[in-house]
Amino acid sequence: MTTCYALPPVRGTVEQHGSLADFIWFRTGGPAEWLVRPDDVPGLAAFVSALDPEIPVLPVGVGSNLIVRDGGVPGVVIRLPKAMAKVSVEPGNRVRAGGAAMGITVASAARDAGIAGLEFLRGIPGTVGGAVRMNAGAYGRDASNILVEATIVTRDGTLTVWPAAKLGYTYRHSEVPAGAIVVEALFEGLRGDKALIGAEMDRIAAEREASQPLRSRTGGSTFKNPPGAKAWELIDAAGCRGLRRGDAQVSEKHCNFLLNLGNASSEDIEALGEEVRARVKAQSGVELEWEIQRIGVSK
Repeated sequence: MTTCYALPPVRGTVEQHGSLADFIWFRTGGPAEWLVRPDDVPGLAAFVSALDPEIPVLPVGVGSNLIVRDGGVPGVVIRLPKAMAKVSVEPGNRVRAGGAAMGITVASAARDAGIAGLEFLRGIPGTVGGAVRMNAGAYGRDASNILVEATIVTRDGTLTVWPAAKLGYTYRHSEVPAGAIVVEALFEGLRGDKALIGAEMDRIAAEREASQPLRSRTGGSTFKNPPGAKAWELIDAAGCRGLRRGDAQVSEKHCNFLLNLGNASSEDIEALGEEVRARVKAQSGVELEWEIQRIGVSK
């Protein structure tokens, strides 16, 4: 990527050709044309407002459900700082969380306050911003079940609060527009027993450890579950468990996870995913949809 324009000033850090592979879970892919880490929400809003509207903006959390293509990401990638990861408990069994807060942090705060219904966030290894945007879910619940409202910086720099109904939630999808950044969310649960909440979180953690390749370079759940079916079962039935393309592999532990065994490129991983989709389509007639977001350009 050749950069031929300057950015408006921002309170925070700006890195040209900033590495994304340093923190994306697969540890692959090219750089961001610009990697911007704003100091605070007003600074982010002012920066986006002053930015040429033709320049694309993409918010990225911890990169736990992401393939960054090897040619990198044009435009501006926004990564929210730890200052936007604060979590607080409010009256009415509510928890307010910054867009950079991790799901486990929100679930733990709810547990400590005796708020039930947010335990599933323990099983989502991403940020609140990503969970709200993609309606992330696990263990029978998703963001749409607990979200009251989300605070969003739109691409023109407007700071606005969206009630949950405005997000138009469907399975792993919301109507948060392209280029918008979720900077805060308000969740609501039910009054519960701290010990029972903690036990459920422990159960979720143990189940994830037993069934998923958590200590590998992976991107989490790769394909959406089709209506009435489980993606992993279709992948297994198509003979894809352990399938490899270079150093990219379908996990033998949970075959809806792709792995980077060490030196895979993003092209290897994405191509392996497409081969899995083709084999499943041929075997069952089902066309799997990607759940992992694939961003950037090929090399």
